[in-house]
Amino acid sequence: MPSEKILEEKKQAVTKLSESLKTAHTGVIVDYKGITVEADTKLRREMRESGSQYKVVKNTLLRLALKEAGITGLDDVLEGPTALAVNVDDYVAPAKILTKYADQNDTFEIKAGFIDGKSVSVDEINILASLPPKDQLVAQVLRGLNAPITGLVTVLNGTIKGLVVALNAIAEKQQKTA
Repeated sequence: MPSEKILEEKKQAVTKLSESLKTAHTGVIVDYKGITVEADTKLRREMRESGSQYKVVKNTLLRLALKEAGITGLDDVLEGPTALAVNVDDYVAPAKILTKYADQNDTFEIKAGFIDGKSVSVDEINILASLPPKDQLVAQVLRGLNAPITGLVTVLNGTIKGLVVALNAIAEKQQKTA
């Protein structure tokens, strides 16, 4: 039986992990076996640069933290070596980085994940990874919103220009008759 001190440390770890899961937009659970230290260091650096947190977690602690965070449907993937990547700002970054890494390494495997507290499959993580980055998506939306306004301005300018040309023609006609 573990000591009171160890149990308290585990409870704090679960609470901390649960809070991280609650605040994260996305999370990706991976099987990291077969990864070299050099590759792991590179992966962690890339995750840090994207604003994502990446850490190795014990399955039991993650299972308890997921339950505490209200995220269901991921218990069956919590076997073997498990690492978790979460991001509180960007929906796409963890999925994009880990999917790219899994494609390059045969032993590194994405198990599942979650988006806004809802569990998702590997296929959905792959779809998420194929989306453009947040900045590019925002730019596309703004272009889409801007296009009708630009069209309206062009039409109004054409109408005003036509009105000016017509008024100018009437004025010239009246000057000739006067």
